[in-house]
Amino acid sequence: MPSLDHDSEKRDAFVLDSQPVSEHPTIEPSSPELDFPEGGLEAWTVVAGSFLAFFATFGVSNAYGVFQDYYQTTLLTDSSDSTISLIGAIQLFLLYGAGSVIGKLYDAYGTRVLLPLGTFCTVFSLMMVSLVQPNQPYQLFLAQGILFGIGISLIFNPSLAIVGHWFKRKRGYAIGVVASGSSFGGVVFPIMLQRLIPRIGFPWAVRAVAFTCLGLLTISCILIKPRLPFTGKVHLTGLIDLDGFKQWNYLLVAIGSFLIFYSMFIPYFYLQPYADFEGVSNNISIYLLALINAAGIPSRIVPGILADRWGCLTVLVPSTLLAGIFVLALWLPARDTGGVIAFALMYGLFTGAFVSLLPTYVYSISPMNKSGARLGSVYLVVSVAVLVGTPTAGGFVKVESQASYRNLIVFTGVLVLAGAALLGASGFLSRLFTRRRAQEDVKA
Repeated sequence: MPSLDHDSEKRDAFVLDSQPVSEHPTIEPSSPELDFPEGGLEAWTVVAGSFLAFFATFGVSNAYGVFQDYYQTTLLTDSSDSTISLIGAIQLFLLYGAGSVIGKLYDAYGTRVLLPLGTFCTVFSLMMVSLVQPNQPYQLFLAQGILFGIGISLIFNPSLAIVGHWFKRKRGYAIGVVASGSSFGGVVFPIMLQRLIPRIGFPWAVRAVAFTCLGLLTISCILIKPRLPFTGKVHLTGLIDLDGFKQWNYLLVAIGSFLIFYSMFIPYFYLQPYADFEGVSNNISIYLLALINAAGIPSRIVPGILADRWGCLTVLVPSTLLAGIFVLALWLPARDTGGVIAFALMYGLFTGAFVSLLPTYVYSISPMNKSGARLGSVYLVVSVAVLVGTPTAGGFVKVESQASYRNLIVFTGVLVLAGAALLGASGFLSRLFTRRRAQEDVKA
């Protein structure tokens, strides 16, 4: 994952997270590269471009539940739920897992190559999806799993990192606005597909999505521009930084993130099939994925504002705990339309903070000159979780029954709660280590 700052300023590895994330060491105003605009037309134009990039990439990925439902019922009737889930999981695996490599390319060359290349791969892969034949899962693995995953990763990482050229004190807010693009896309594309597939067929519905992405990503390529210089050279050294795992707080973040990402996308894939199983009207169930994403819009923006003021974990841990609680308290007993809708709204509302604030927190506990590599290492761990998480969920519901869904829901809720607890433990250790170091400095 690329560094959000291109200066070599170093910070202590343990930062008191109770302070707002906007508090950083003093920067000499004489250095133009370190004088962050924190706003203005150019800065917010870049944010708008990154927002559109997230809309057209992560937004389509967030709509995979619609693809999965169509594949199960029409296109891949001979394939298991786990096999179909794996196609969507590969997208997410590449989205996060390729971050370290793409981050190095971004640090060297910026966005001028990566964004157009990612746009081509994303649009071309969707066009190939529109041509797949029935009961040929390998075609979807290649087109929608691998090629689409590579395409969105080429766009996702640079469009997130470029925000760091323009914002530092307000970075949490700016990243939240960018991340909300995935939720907006996750509202539009599921409804778009649900409406178009019955009218014009699956192939042309997917092509309509592809043309929409082409337009949005073209605008994004025009709007996104860097402010700081790039190295012009690719250095393979430090591609994966394992030193962070020697820090207990960093290690706990990595493990906690693994558990949360392992289970976080399960409702995105399986809430609609669960609603259908419980007899919820199809006119309602087809919009559940859109409801989750719609509720995620404010939870990607507001937490960033709060984190800039009160600190990441002060917002991140409670929201993630509540998401896990709602899985057990709302989804588990949900047997009717009202219960399922309530869970979709609450889950979307409280999981958005984790997606948008995790990068900010990892940066806050990492040395500045290694922050990109440290985040890339966490995302590498996360990529394994998203690769196996939803296929594991498919194993729970090989045969649809009340018991199988109950076990799946409990599994999801427990993992989210355990991950949130580890994030809280990481924050406690950060405060403890900082306090001890302060005491040692006083004694010295």
